[in-house]
Amino acid sequence: MPATAQHMLSEGQSAGQRMMVGFTGTAFNDELRYAIDTLQVGGLILFSRNIVSQEQVRRLCEDAQAYARQSGQPPLFIAIDQEGGVVARLKPPFTQFPGNPAMVDVQDAIDFAQITARELQSIGVNMNMAPVLDVAPEAVPSVMSRRVFTGDARRVALMGVTVIDHLQAHGIIAVGKHFPGIGRTVLDSHEDLPELDIEPETLFASDLIPFQAAADADVGGIMLSHIRYPRLDSVWPASLSPAIAHDLLRGRLGFEGLVLTDDLDMGAIVKHHDLSVIVSQCLAAAVDILLICHSSPKIAEAHQAILEKMDATEAVWQHSQASVGRITAAKHRFLAV
Repeated sequence: MPATAQHMLSEGQSAGQRMMVGFTGTAFNDELRYAIDTLQVGGLILFSRNIVSQEQVRRLCEDAQAYARQSGQPPLFIAIDQEGGVVARLKPPFTQFPGNPAMVDVQDAIDFAQITARELQSIGVNMNMAPVLDVAPEAVPSVMSRRVFTGDARRVALMGVTVIDHLQAHGIIAVGKHFPGIGRTVLDSHEDLPELDIEPETLFASDLIPFQAAADADVGGIMLSHIRYPRLDSVWPASLSPAIAHDLLRGRLGFEGLVLTDDLDMGAIVKHHDLSVIVSQCLAAAVDILLICHSSPKIAEAHQAILEKMDATEAVWQHSQASVGRITAAKHRFLAV
């Protein structure tokens, strides 16, 4: 699908391509039919609740892609969180890795990425929500301590880019997370909204280094955090912030790939904003993919809100056109369409 194919998409498809959704069940079902043919979603994300065996999840992914083709929809991103260690949706017989903190050297990162890519490809998954690029200073009781690469920002950058290069060389879209860095936070954004009151100069000297390296390495995607950084934006968390998602990530860092939110069902977001505001802010921030990980009426409501708001202003309309173009280009690059 060439990048110009975005002009062939209907408005409903353009809205749906901006969404990646979770679902219930372990086999293709009516919920997935509705998501694919009515909401026209651009992607699905798998969790442990969707996985029983290698053959089962492979069939699930195949059936979803086949239905997208049958329905005249673009191929689907099918994503998973397979970081290794404490965040790994695939259990044995898939290879179990001890996680980023246990990686001693670059060869460990290569082995993880190559084996993981091969196993994801074998079941029809084409996007890994990894690597974690957060930097956790040793003196901080970081909420990410069990998930980060150890060491300073340059070692995190080296290890992260190694994972990115080897995932993507084997056909899996890598998504670095959680921009602009949550390694210094101690409150879990699944529960409520953390705030990191830190000088931008400190971020540039440390936390942003791995994300700049990932952008320079042409990482397929970067996921935004649900953290508020008042020195960057006193009102909005990163996932809803034009100042962070657009001006900093795209403008200052020059990132041209996909920008994704973290799960918009998390407490940091839903406890503070209604869905209409969430969608408006994502569109204003030029976020490409809105991630909703749990089955609920909010998925259909979000699709309708995107459809209604994606041409609210000239700037938002231009952002929306660019987002659909980036999504289309990524599918052409990685999904062999």
